[in-house]
Amino acid sequence: MSAPTIPAEKTGLTREEINRKQKEYIFPSVTNYYSDPLPMDHGVMQHVWDAEGKKYLDFLGGIVTISVGDCNPRVVSRTKAQIDRLQHVSTCFPNEPMVTLAEKLAQITPGALKKSYFTNSGTEANETAIQVARMHTGNFEVVALRHGYSGRSSLTRGLNGMNTWRRGTIEVGIVHAMNPYCYRCPLGLKYPDCEVACAKDIENTIQFSTSGRIAAFLAEPIQGVAGFITPPKEYFKMAFSIVKQYGGDFISDEVQTAWGRTGHKWFGIEHWEVEPDMITSAKGLGNGVPIGLTVAKPEIADSFQGLTISTFGGNPVTCTTAKAVIDVIEEDDLRTNAAVVGGYFRKKLEELQQKHPLIGDVRGMGLMQALELVEDGTTKQPSPAGTNAVMEEARKRGLLIGKGGFYGNVIRMSPPLNISKADVDEAVRILDESFAALKK
Repeated sequence: MSAPTIPAEKTGLTREEINRKQKEYIFPSVTNYYSDPLPMDHGVMQHVWDAEGKKYLDFLGGIVTISVGDCNPRVVSRTKAQIDRLQHVSTCFPNEPMVTLAEKLAQITPGALKKSYFTNSGTEANETAIQVARMHTGNFEVVALRHGYSGRSSLTRGLNGMNTWRRGTIEVGIVHAMNPYCYRCPLGLKYPDCEVACAKDIENTIQFSTSGRIAAFLAEPIQGVAGFITPPKEYFKMAFSIVKQYGGDFISDEVQTAWGRTGHKWFGIEHWEVEPDMITSAKGLGNGVPIGLTVAKPEIADSFQGLTISTFGGNPVTCTTAKAVIDVIEEDDLRTNAAVVGGYFRKKLEELQQKHPLIGDVRGMGLMQALELVEDGTTKQPSPAGTNAVMEEARKRGLLIGKGGFYGNVIRMSPPLNISKADVDEAVRILDESFAALKK
């Protein structure tokens, strides 16, 4: 397959025209990064170009979505071929791409997970998982985690563990336990002397905030929107034991952590040696094409009651694309690359931490790395202004990064899984210059 080509010179709207029309025709709740929003025009693998033709190294990847490179020709060629053959049928009709993808998923998911339900997004995937858990267990209440993010529907906004992402919804039957946020431990303890007390809070939450029988526990292996908060190695084994004791299904929300992103493994939860009852995912599975996935043990999938349909779920084009993405990850051993290059990236970020006091914490796994920025290391006072300033400086120098965290003070980085150490060196050089510019 030939290398991807850069599109011809842009002839469409200018940056100013795009930004003006955005304000005029798009919901204002659709917020943008940067003080002067940055309209994008095209992308090739780990690089993107804005509407004025400036080139950027993309270390955001559409928020943990571009897993094998923007417009990867080995994926796009199969997508185009499927469009020419069959574009849409709905779930009323079986199709070969859907069942082929589902069969592959049954082969690579951990434990006894076998049956898939396809939707359009991570939001729908999580909503499906909660619905079927309630049917399977006969229980209603759900435990989620503080700082978690599960989507934008009414139900999934209720699962969200941050008030900024919960507005406009009232959902009953959902409670939130402490999350394993070691840098800002809610109990003021230090790992490992804490004996992972935050995991024990799951049982306290069930005992004192529910009926004592739960339908499900849903958690991200690494909390994405929260700023890549990464639990201790013991956390999920302890959580799983508690959830099973109180009758619940264990749901691993892998919208951001799946498809080799965390290195070596297909799914993030595998690093914690837990076999979940269900996995939900989206984002990186489609490499930019909308797809949601709920995959469950057969007895759970079979317990779904009543009729259901997903007009676009199992779409032949999206399923063909997703299978192509998995094939590229497998053929190029990108899970190993995420571990090796991700480890190299982590070391470089820790070196930056020693140089720049604004960096309070470095965390993450594989090619899912974050920097939490603080005013000073003693009080850990969050620095959202510093975070915005670093992003602006990096943009000037041709690097795209993201942000997150409850306080908006965490730099999030999730580049394509096929980046090289040279790409990391370039990104770290720009980050170093950006932090230095703030000192001046």
